[in-house]
Amino acid sequence: MTDHDAVRDLLAAWAFGALPPAEEQAVPAHLAECETCAAEAARLRETVRLLDGPAVNAAPPSATSEVLSAALNARPAAPRVAAHAAPYAAAVAGVKALLPQAEGRWGTPVVHDWDVHATVAHLLAADEPLAGRLGIAARVPATPEPEGVSWGDAWDRRTAEVIAHEHARTPAETVADWAAQAAALLAAPEARVPELAARATMLMGVRLPIADHYVVRAFETWIHTDDIGRALGLAVPPPPAGHLGQLVRLAVRVLGLALGPAAPPVLFAVDGHEQWVLGSEDEPVHGELALDPVEFCLLVGGRRTPDEVPHRAAGDEGAVRNVLERAASLSWL
Repeated sequence: MTDHDAVRDLLAAWAFGALPPAEEQAVPAHLAECETCAAEAARLRETVRLLDGPAVNAAPPSATSEVLSAALNARPAAPRVAAHAAPYAAAVAGVKALLPQAEGRWGTPVVHDWDVHATVAHLLAADEPLAGRLGIAARVPATPEPEGVSWGDAWDRRTAEVIAHEHARTPAETVADWAAQAAALLAAPEARVPELAARATMLMGVRLPIADHYVVRAFETWIHTDDIGRALGLAVPPPPAGHLGQLVRLAVRVLGLALGPAAPPVLFAVDGHEQWVLGSEDEPVHGELALDPVEFCLLVGGRRTPDEVPHRAAGDEGAVRNVLERAASLSWL
């Protein structure tokens, strides 16, 4: 790839301010020498300016979606991290590309009882358990946790605490702290050295290798990016295919554990990926179930119900229904 091609691929993310410092510095030097890229950069920056301005001056939805998709897809994992942390790096870049469009709209309802500001605060809280396990200090002071509290209750309590704290600050301050914590996670040795990320640890009620916990963070970050995009009327593209495959495979593993070895066996397929037999290994397959990978992730992420998620099924309806309902029950988002 030539220098021209490399910089051209960076322009959409550059226009949104979503590049790391090293790549950020490379763009202006090239623009000074290349009229074609300079013109494209000016067009993209003007679109971003309009997106940040009053609603009456907003760019047409088609232009907004085009530039947003380009920014989210241009540099999916800018930080140099190992494969297990790449989906999280990409998801963080996606949030950074999207949030400029929330200016003046931070109070827009998103999901649960959260607005855009609160959703970012939730991401700040949600990354804390992994950050803390890796020795990264919390950005928001925490009150002592009572004895015997379940991880789910602790999760809800900490989210409420952080949201209350952040609503007393500006959205820019919340975004800055979230971004700093995400950067620390991506700079941690465990994000770059697979051997260090292979050790298992208990977080959010499940014992997984640290590498998988990075994938969990990517999963949640993308889900909430999609939530914010929908609230703002913007289509957020799904993760790149390779990253989506990592999300799917981890979700299937967790689903298999949740179903257990006594569940009626179902041949489960995710379009474009593998297929698995979930449930008992001692019986013939009772049914078959196939889902689109994005729809499967939205089901596991609590954004689809078993009744509304598009799927193809055959065989024992009860066995298939059991898989759909158990997948939906995994959500803590």
